[in-house]
Amino acid sequence: MNPVLIVDDEEHIRNALSQTLEIEDITALTAADGEQALAHISADWPGIVVTDINMPNMDGMALLKATRQIDDGIPVIMLTGHGDISLAVESMRLGAYDFLEKPFATEQLLETIRRAQEKRLLTLENRQLRREVEAQSRPGPRIIGNHTDMKKLRDTLDHIKNTPADILIHGDTGCGKELVARYLHAHSNRSDKAFVAINCGAIPESLIESELFGHEAGAFTGAGKKRVGKFEHANGGTLFLDEIESMPMALQIKMLRVLEERKVEPLGGNHQIPLDVRIVAATKRDLKELSDEGEFRLDLYYRLNVVQVHIPALRDRREDIPVLFEHFVWLAANRYGSEIPPLTAQQRQQLLAHDWPGNVRELRNLAECFVLLGGERAFDSLSSSGGSAPISLAEQVSRYEAMLISEVLTRHQGRLKDAQEEMGLGRKTLYEKMKKYDLDKQAFKNAGEN
Repeated sequence: MNPVLIVDDEEHIRNALSQTLEIEDITALTAADGEQALAHISADWPGIVVTDINMPNMDGMALLKATRQIDDGIPVIMLTGHGDISLAVESMRLGAYDFLEKPFATEQLLETIRRAQEKRLLTLENRQLRREVEAQSRPGPRIIGNHTDMKKLRDTLDHIKNTPADILIHGDTGCGKELVARYLHAHSNRSDKAFVAINCGAIPESLIESELFGHEAGAFTGAGKKRVGKFEHANGGTLFLDEIESMPMALQIKMLRVLEERKVEPLGGNHQIPLDVRIVAATKRDLKELSDEGEFRLDLYYRLNVVQVHIPALRDRREDIPVLFEHFVWLAANRYGSEIPPLTAQQRQQLLAHDWPGNVRELRNLAECFVLLGGERAFDSLSSSGGSAPISLAEQVSRYEAMLISEVLTRHQGRLKDAQEEMGLGRKTLYEKMKKYDLDKQAFKNAGEN
């Protein structure tokens, strides 16, 4: 439940109120004045504030104003002494949630706190719902998954999406590094500009410099006409450099200069072109280790690594596999105009037991085979590919249970009452299982639209 911040300059009152709340299993925080209290408060902080009005330094009225400037959805309950009614009325005008005149009954305090907690919880849920609706309603790529690491990934991307900082994406082959880069671009204020992708490991060393920087006509043998480089083409938007670890060492020096000066000079040219471009680089290797081994420039590593984003391997977020598979199957069925074959219990278990060395790319390929060839033939190829480590019966049961609960919550978009009825579980049992498998109902809202 939301914590309660008790603010009062009298220690015995703080202790008495916090003990009262702890008896009711309510987390209590304390502060002696408004300045101390503000150290606990931030935007989207889940708690509420209970504060005295008359305090030294920063009093309750000043704390109320400061709290509402940080987050006007945080309920603030004012405690008033005899003769402070006019101040209480003024506090309500300024946005206080409620006020209690001393001395007050314990039950009256607890009832007011519980109502304020419910209001705060509802405010945060509606706020998160609006964010999810906004993210899901926008066109472009989506990052699907309810694993804790995927929630953190989405939160990080949403936090940095409009900053000009360069981003370094790290993840195994096939985990979706370009998808993350496209998501970042599509949800940023650069979305109306170009997204330009280049694989540094797929272009011959003799051509990559021209590809990146462009060239003037006659700059070298075979350069019959002017060519606009990827940097210039991406100006105003995003340049995605995949497999950055494959970039030749000589080119890394020029790359560093471009990143620092934000200007590019085409080969054979005499003028520099100013750049407003965000660089998103991706690698499956540890660039710091490569730098220590002399295979990658350390200064370029630090320049690219302003913000680092890690994408977990599929085997490390197995509870997301069924949802992802269902999503890819739906996409493939729509693309090919095919019916979706039924998925058997054994095939579900195979999805969870497989190690997915090819990560999301491998899962997507299986989904397409599943639609085109039918379930039996598609999963035969999965079995023959190997790569599955033996797991205990208990682990198999846990994975299967987590998968089924995730599917039901996804189907009902996080509505616990509907999920309880479908699964025949009591409210407490469902909550315990969700806690066991780290399933957050908020993450399933609008998931059905994915």
